[in-house]
Amino acid sequence: METFEDFLKGIDDPLYREKTEEIFNWIKNKYPNLETVIKWNQPMFTDHGTYIIGFSVSKKHLAVAPESVTISHVEDDIVKAGYDYTKEIIRIPWKNPVDYSLLEKMIEFNIWDKANCTTFWRK
Repeated sequence: METFEDFLKGIDDPLYREKTEEIFNWIKNKYPNLETVIKWNQPMFTDHGTYIIGFSVSKKHLAVAPESVTISHVEDDIVKAGYDYTKEIIRIPWKNPVDYSLLEKMIEFNIWDKANCTTFWRK
């Protein structure tokens, strides 16, 4: 995952870096066909040139951005996981465990829903 090396090195807190890298590795191992890219200073996973999921790091949480359609689709699962969220992002507090089944649902939905998408973002 060379694409994300510089991004990961830029995370000062070693625990945050480790957790972020663990998530990226999990995605790459589970979905080896997804491409890794950095756009707008954010690590993202894409499929045939279309956005699947992206991340950003803050002091209190890891922000997960799967697009608003996907957040609406898995909203009940986000609530069950205990994560705070907005229309565009889900916040995974650093102190909380990662709900990998939620990540899987979001990624699977985006891969399926955007199978014929020819643009980076949904229209």
